[in-house]
Amino acid sequence: MKLKSFTILTGILLFLTTVSQAQDELAVLPYWKYYGAQPMALYHHLCDQAFAQLNQRKKAVQALKNPQDWQKRQAFVRQKLQEAVGAFPEKTPLNPVITGKIERNGITVEKFYFESMPNYFVTAALFLPARERKNLPAIVFCSGHGATAFRTSVYQQMILNYVQKGFAVLAFDPIGQGERIQYAKTNEPKRFGNLKPTLEHSYPGAQSFVAGISPAMYFIWDGIRAVDYLLTRPEIDAKRIGITGRSGGGTQSAYIAAMDSRIAVAAPECYLTTYDKLLKSNGPQDAEQILAGMLAKGLDLGDLVEVRAPRPTLMVTTTRDMFSIDGARELYDEAKKSFKAFGAEVNLDKVEDDAPHASTPKNREATYAFFQKHLQNPGSHIDEKIVPFTEEELKITPTGNVYTSLKGETLFTLTQKRVNDSKPKINPKNLSQQLILLTGYTAPMLEEVVFSGKFPKEGYDLEKYLVKGPGAYYLPVLWLRPHAQSNKTVLYISSKGKADIAKKNGQGEQLAQAGYHVVVPDLSGAGELANGYLSGGDSYIDSTSLNLWYMGILTKKSLVAIRMEEIQLITEFIKTKVPNTRMSGVGVGTFVPDLLHAAMMIPSLSRVALVNGLGTYRSLTEHEQYLPRYIPSVVSGAISTYDLPDLVAALSPRQVLISGVLNGAGQPLTASEQEKGYPSGAKHLRLSPNNEILLEWIKQDN
Repeated sequence: MKLKSFTILTGILLFLTTVSQAQDELAVLPYWKYYGAQPMALYHHLCDQAFAQLNQRKKAVQALKNPQDWQKRQAFVRQKLQEAVGAFPEKTPLNPVITGKIERNGITVEKFYFESMPNYFVTAALFLPARERKNLPAIVFCSGHGATAFRTSVYQQMILNYVQKGFAVLAFDPIGQGERIQYAKTNEPKRFGNLKPTLEHSYPGAQSFVAGISPAMYFIWDGIRAVDYLLTRPEIDAKRIGITGRSGGGTQSAYIAAMDSRIAVAAPECYLTTYDKLLKSNGPQDAEQILAGMLAKGLDLGDLVEVRAPRPTLMVTTTRDMFSIDGARELYDEAKKSFKAFGAEVNLDKVEDDAPHASTPKNREATYAFFQKHLQNPGSHIDEKIVPFTEEELKITPTGNVYTSLKGETLFTLTQKRVNDSKPKINPKNLSQQLILLTGYTAPMLEEVVFSGKFPKEGYDLEKYLVKGPGAYYLPVLWLRPHAQSNKTVLYISSKGKADIAKKNGQGEQLAQAGYHVVVPDLSGAGELANGYLSGGDSYIDSTSLNLWYMGILTKKSLVAIRMEEIQLITEFIKTKVPNTRMSGVGVGTFVPDLLHAAMMIPSLSRVALVNGLGTYRSLTEHEQYLPRYIPSVVSGAISTYDLPDLVAALSPRQVLISGVLNGAGQPLTASEQEKGYPSGAKHLRLSPNNEILLEWIKQDN
């Protein structure tokens, strides 16, 4: 028995050793200690883009000398903010419905909902002091990323203190929180449960970006319409309206205060910092905190404060916040110059406490005092302990959810309508130029290639290379070079990485043994360059980091553009080794759109095969439960100009094979969907549900 167990154990160890050796044989980076430390290469490359843009902005701000300069800057910021957020809808009737009222300890709470857009319901509560109901200063309270929104005890602590001090407070549920949880429909499991409201923002928010809409627009619009509601109330003094909120509420309050001039006083809490420090610490945040092209347009978070000058603004900060205090201090020092230029330096203030990401008594009292001073409502600023209302008491709709009680629009349905109401503005004559503008693509130059060894195989040699990428990093490349002379090359681009294709008895080896040069690189995000940075971030969904994709949106340097450049560098490298080669490009998995975009810029890819990939960008907006893994290969907003089938058509007369095409939910396209997107009558196009046809198709190239 012992001998048998030993034999089994030896066999297992031998198998594991063989597997390990095979994996090592297909790896390139471990040999190069200097080049090998690049698991965050993609993020660093994106940061390089961002830092260059931030430096340009810094120079522009440093050149401002007088009030006229700052006024011009404010006009510029207002214009660029609106571009980044997008056009607001028209104002339609709010149709407010009061669903209940509570009175306790001198506080009245009116529970109600309104429509910030038709059939788009916002649940809210208006907290009023019972003793005084005329000419009240009001605070719009924006909730942070808690599942129950303003009903949490810490937020009620602030809200009820304001009311005790003579303020009216309007608190509303952000979309995806409180009674606006979108994925909690009758008889359906919650997509993210109650613990991840940021995912309730980022999951449908990514679909908004696909359609070319910053989801922040919806969050800001709800706040603007909340102000509209306040102005319908006879108790409220329209000239004394303030806004505050912590974390996600800090984001909302900063955005709304920057874009709505009716906000007289603002106190964003635990959010404001600089993008330089944010990117060096926690990275880009969830969807509603991303404004499309913000950095590329020459903006930073400091502009949200500076555009308000000279209106009173308080920065509420903590020293151990996830939003860097160092960046907050830098922002404050810069913003002081704008307020000083208008002779209102006293209207900008900052309070900080030695605490983590939290509302502290010190910061609460400083905020009360700031609003009391600037909204002319004097009194004690002491933070009093007040018994909060229960969640049940503050329930607004019968079921506690607008979608089960009132139905109504979600971010998903609004995106669907936006896409259905728009038609792509395709101009085939300058489609390549449009791709460059939309993706952020820049034609790269081949700089350095590092040969990394050769392994003789049966019928071919396995060669290893490092090819310098478009940034300060290197792409691991395997070259399966046939022993027989050949002028035919297959460039394999797989989202699973080069090892998926180059493994023993794989398609790469079969083609090499058949006399083809087979080149298989790891692009950013795959294989040895698989990027684990920000895993577990607030937009990490189903093993996909949307935060990295959001980074590309901020800088207008899409992940697709980066991989387009990487693919072009590999093709240039191939041509240095086989000058007159006839090259076929094969894209596999989620990198199918990346290869398709690259082929538009690389005429030397004479034939293109797209295998097991996304069929259309539009389909990501057509499925409420889409697969996030497709998102990093989407060009944000592209579908307003083109979709993937348009690129396939533009490749004509080059031959294209499409095999195993999928929709946004990962399902095979139906025959009608496939025919609609990829008409079978196109002479240059071959459609097949069978992936085994790929080798046959490649070998048909004569």
